[in-house]
Amino acid sequence: MEIPRQNLRTPGPTPVPEDIVEAMSQPMINHRGPEFLELVNEVTEKLKQVFMTQNDVYVLTASGTGALEAAIVNTLSQGDQVLGLSAGAFGDRFCDTAEAYGAEVRRLEFEWGGPIDPDGVRDALRETPEIKAVLVTHNETSTGVTHDLETIAGIVKGEFHKLLLVDAVSSLGCVALPVDGWKCDLVATASQKGFMIPPGLSFISISHDGWEAQKTAAMPRFYFDLAAAREYLGTGQTPWTPNLSALYGLRLALTKMLDEGIENIFDRHAGIGQFTRSGVVEMGLELLCRDERRASNTVTAIRVPAGVDGAKLVGLMRTEEQVVLAGGQGKLARDIFRIGHLGHVTREDIIEVLEALKRVLPKVGFSAG
Repeated sequence: MEIPRQNLRTPGPTPVPEDIVEAMSQPMINHRGPEFLELVNEVTEKLKQVFMTQNDVYVLTASGTGALEAAIVNTLSQGDQVLGLSAGAFGDRFCDTAEAYGAEVRRLEFEWGGPIDPDGVRDALRETPEIKAVLVTHNETSTGVTHDLETIAGIVKGEFHKLLLVDAVSSLGCVALPVDGWKCDLVATASQKGFMIPPGLSFISISHDGWEAQKTAAMPRFYFDLAAAREYLGTGQTPWTPNLSALYGLRLALTKMLDEGIENIFDRHAGIGQFTRSGVVEMGLELLCRDERRASNTVTAIRVPAGVDGAKLVGLMRTEEQVVLAGGQGKLARDIFRIGHLGHVTREDIIEVLEALKRVLPKVGFSAG
């Protein structure tokens, strides 16, 4: 079935530029041969520039959840005490993953739609000195909030010297996250967000402190063993069969990102994020995140107006306007809808969304402003 042209405005997967689609159609090569050595070394070095790090960076053939799992199993042991910071569905998922492998997770939970309070993090670490690591989601896709990772990292690393494991799936490559500057130990992200390629690859960086923890970590690992990834990368290979087509796309995507300039990418996302939020508010809709300083520049979460069926709204946007939005997740499933604006996105894409909303909202019982 041929899918008609759509304005895909979910927070992932995101649209893939045509030249990247074309690049992904290149012939298969031997992933143990010299052509692959050149490919993997090139993308690894360019990824380090996007991560803003001198740390080791690895490409995994997995979704972002695979990289988050790798961050956990390579640094922790069963019974380790972990502080999990959560203000949304993906913060909860990070905690769930650590618990599944036997970590003792103390969940520090905050209001969905609000930011993580760094002072609360400090208090929790002071109260429980046995904590080995802190889990934090930088950009909470389910609520449209970007947490103050810089301040949190300063507390975790600068004051308490704990391991810092970061879910950066919907932030890295779109908003500022200087991995070395903020001393983040393991940072995980994925291909289908800001990197403008399909799902199937994830990327993870690991610091010196992360490698020190890896020496004694006893959680089971095989596919996501970063020691194996390091050994194989030394020979220009990956331990397991890589997603070659996605890697072709990644090589071009990284070239395009670096040509645009990392700071320019951040500025573009900031401008489009502000434009989206302003346009929504002008219609009389209410944003879930009430703190403009913490509002995400990659996804905007909007409260479903009273008396409106959110599923019907999202459905009509798709069937009548060919604009694909995302609904809410978890306990916000019926309360919000979301507009993704990350990766391959322009101001014109958002204008199309806003104009479509103005036409659809009256059909579901809301008068747009």
